[in-house]
Amino acid sequence: MDVLVIGAGPAGLTAATYLARFRRSVLVADGGEPRAAWIPVSHNMPGFPEGIGGDAILKRMRLQAEEYGAEIQSVFVQSLERDGDGFTAQLGEDRISARAVLLATGVVDHHPDLPGIENAIARSLVRICPICDGFEAIGKSIAVIGDSDLGAREAAFVRTYSEKVCLIHVGRPEALTRHDDLKRLGVPVIETTIEKVHIEGDRLTALSWGGKQTSFDAVYSALGTTPHCGLAVDLGAALGEDGRMVVDDHQETTVPGLYAAGDVVRGLNQLTVASAEAAVAATAIHNRFRQAEGMTAD
Repeated sequence: MDVLVIGAGPAGLTAATYLARFRRSVLVADGGEPRAAWIPVSHNMPGFPEGIGGDAILKRMRLQAEEYGAEIQSVFVQSLERDGDGFTAQLGEDRISARAVLLATGVVDHHPDLPGIENAIARSLVRICPICDGFEAIGKSIAVIGDSDLGAREAAFVRTYSEKVCLIHVGRPEALTRHDDLKRLGVPVIETTIEKVHIEGDRLTALSWGGKQTSFDAVYSALGTTPHCGLAVDLGAALGEDGRMVVDDHQETTVPGLYAAGDVVRGLNQLTVASAEAAVAATAIHNRFRQAEGMTAD
């Protein structure tokens, strides 16, 4: 096996298509529902002005990768080890070897602990990416749920789209230090517990300590994410201060032959960014093999 791609989101599937078209043998380990599957409709995906859902995007990308010979298996990678110049991975009951590995393992969102949160995300009531769909919230009454200054930063970003933005701070009072910035931007703060936030029909309501109840048309979660870096850490790969993978200009980690692309690398968390990084990584892997095989004119 030339390349093991871990993760079947936009980054993993893009890499699989590129590598297969480079005539490399590639296996994609699909460990579960990618984060992109949460997208109800994306209107900033290039080439789809009418919008397209995350499931549809993934289906198209999967078909494209398989069209050129990439193999995709629904399996978790339990472990990843160095094996000479390559790697050995445990996939379910199988143990395979690969000359290179691309991590496209993404991140896990910290969703608000609210009843019906999955359905609310599917209906775009609770959202996770203002870069993706803030335009669709123009002029609406918007709340940002946060438990730190990350919530304040996201509320400030959302002010681009509406003057009716509120921060629901559900963390410790001392975790929010940007009160002056929020006041300058005209963003009120409701300090409450998550137990006093409710999804009711097509709106979300929050009850503050003063007993005042406020409802919103759209809600953004700014509770952070956790990158899936465990396999790389076990190999000794370096992480940045944000807990994501450190890579060079070719998406190679600090472990030779181990590459990473997508949300596990950068905090922008965009489909197009993930695909672009995967294209860079796949091309670098192919050129690495060409060098080793004496197939260059250098």
